[in-house]
Amino acid sequence: MSRYISISIVFGLLLITSCKEKKTEPMPEQSKEATTDQPPKKELSPHTSAMATIGNAHIHIDYSSPGVRDRMIFGGLLAYDQVWQAGAHMATWIETDTDIEIDGKELKAGKYGFFTIPSKEEWTIILNSNWNQHGKDEYDEKDDVIRFKITPIIADSLKEHLEYNIKKISDTEGEITLAWEKVKVVIPFKVK
Repeated sequence: MSRYISISIVFGLLLITSCKEKKTEPMPEQSKEATTDQPPKKELSPHTSAMATIGNAHIHIDYSSPGVRDRMIFGGLLAYDQVWQAGAHMATWIETDTDIEIDGKELKAGKYGFFTIPSKEEWTIILNSNWNQHGKDEYDEKDDVIRFKITPIIADSLKEHLEYNIKKISDTEGEITLAWEKVKVVIPFKVK
């Protein structure tokens, strides 16, 4: 029995000694350059907005701004004569805190989905009561509040990203401009 105890003690001492002698290699450090030198991935259709105060009206347009990226946009990526949410991702929306007049029609203070139907000769501009929807997935013509036609302006230079602007003409008049690719649409309005 003492022989087994002696062997157990020797085996235990060998085990302890071997554990003490084992050296652990430090984990290699992650290169900080690999994480800090990588530029953040650029968003293809950044979310943005345009705002202006004209007279006593605050106008706000919220949209995602897609890029041309060497594509044919109107009559290509966006087929003519079909409803477009006038931006990327969620439908573009416009909000006014005061009644305004567009194309001789009254637009009550509120928030509206902004849609268009592009074509070569003229565009249909649509303000729709359903402003909170993905793309045109839930678009329904019966929810249109204002619908009218406008002639687009064809530019010589290319506008890479979709851009909206609201320009003050006077204390009671302004213009909403949509520009993308080589197309520009100007929508005049009046503050009531």
